[in-house]
Amino acid sequence: MTTGAIQDIPVGALSAWGGQSMTAKLRTVMVRRPAQTVGGDEWQSFGYTRSIKQDATVREHRQFTDMLRTQGIDVIEAGPDPTGHLDAIFAYDPSIITDAGAVLLRPGKDLRRGEPNLHRATYEEFGIPVIGEIVAPGTVEGGDTLWVDSKTLAIGRGYRTNFEGIKQLSSILSPHGIDVVPFDLPYGNGPAECLHLMSMISPIGEKTAVIYRTIMAVAFFEMLKDRGWTFIDIPEEEFDTMGCNVLALGDKTVVIANRNPETVARMQAAGFTVIEYEGDHISHNRQGGPTCLTRPILRRND
Repeated sequence: MTTGAIQDIPVGALSAWGGQSMTAKLRTVMVRRPAQTVGGDEWQSFGYTRSIKQDATVREHRQFTDMLRTQGIDVIEAGPDPTGHLDAIFAYDPSIITDAGAVLLRPGKDLRRGEPNLHRATYEEFGIPVIGEIVAPGTVEGGDTLWVDSKTLAIGRGYRTNFEGIKQLSSILSPHGIDVVPFDLPYGNGPAECLHLMSMISPIGEKTAVIYRTIMAVAFFEMLKDRGWTFIDIPEEEFDTMGCNVLALGDKTVVIANRNPETVARMQAAGFTVIEYEGDHISHNRQGGPTCLTRPILRRND
């Protein structure tokens, strides 16, 4: 079912979706090809660190996608999305997947408000049901959501996810036996920069996570610790290079952007196989790591 273009797969081609987990074996994933930039100073309005080199961005994204395929993962490759939708490459944020189907979110970043409809079209293409969506004035971004276990979804309240969005998401998920547990996020560098719940933690194995504990909410840290989680701390100097943004593929194999040698070494010392990818244009410039670049569609260990 692996494809190089979403339109090559017939409607309803997916036979399964779900997996309310961050670390079960990744079977199917959605990525979104980089949208074309309109040029000029557009990159500044998105908060990127420098102007976009489209050819290099496309090349890196293709290499990243090919790497997922070499790990035996079925890849839904959507897009490229409409010109100017530069953040749409970060497929993790506009929706989440549950065992019952997808929930369309509503990004707190104004420039991303059209992205949930792009996900809606993809889900319709593949016959994945949409069980609910966040509507104004609610906001929720996927980067603020984290499966603690199959029935508990932690969610960060900050500049991208508000109280109304959390309330709506809880109402959508509670009939499916899922508890939404909110935690306040720190101020960080303020509303102009993106600080998600998952900016400070990435689950990489069963009750194991890479963390940047300096900015973790005490209540969140203590909840995980009380539930038996263990932690691998990233060094201070690798927070800005997204050492804390790690994608679990299952079977103790993980993916991380280049430029994080100490975090790589610490995960390897803990028994993990680590795959590094070149992310100068798709990750470091845009401040979004491998988790951000993917929307898991199916995670299952059996």
